[in-house]
Amino acid sequence: MAELPVERYSDQPPFTYSGIDLFGPFYIKDRRSTVKRYRVLFTCLASRAIHLESANTLETNSFINALRRFLSVRGPVRQIYSDRGTNFVGAYNEWKSVSEDNVRSFLLDNNCDIFFKFNVPTASHMGGHVGAANKKCSPTVDKHGKQLQDEGFRTLLAEVMNIVNSRPLTVNNLSDPSSLESLTPTTF
Repeated sequence: MAELPVERYSDQPPFTYSGIDLFGPFYIKDRRSTVKRYRVLFTCLASRAIHLESANTLETNSFINALRRFLSVRGPVRQIYSDRGTNFVGAYNEWKSVSEDNVRSFLLDNNCDIFFKFNVPTASHMGGHVGAANKKCSPTVDKHGKQLQDEGFRTLLAEVMNIVNSRPLTVNNLSDPSSLESLTPTTF
């Protein structure tokens, strides 16, 4: 087995190295009509924690808004790993178009410069851990999504995020009452 990349075990704050994926569409209620919503999944490559945001469309602007909400909650990110989806590539191009020197130097001084790394086309597994969030959220949304409104959908995403981030990272000594408390992504 090859050695793990440094991003997977670095001693950095959570989400410093993140993977991103976008799922959907999910159909939810908006007054009397049904609308599409998408789920943006951010994964911490080191702690396997997740952060979920909703996006109204697959367009670049919608993804950038989800990214901005993520950065507002989780703080600066050094590298983002993603596939070559048009919305991710568009966000990368928008980020690189920040050409004013004072803006770029401000971002660098405040540890906010983001480097996008795109996975090779046949390596979708390189973006981080996405399976647990899918297993928790997709069946519920598929079954009851048309009963949810936008606010309920965002609440469901927050509850799924809590469930996944509260799971133990290891199964050693889970049933031993004298063992130490298990580490979870929330611990970090």
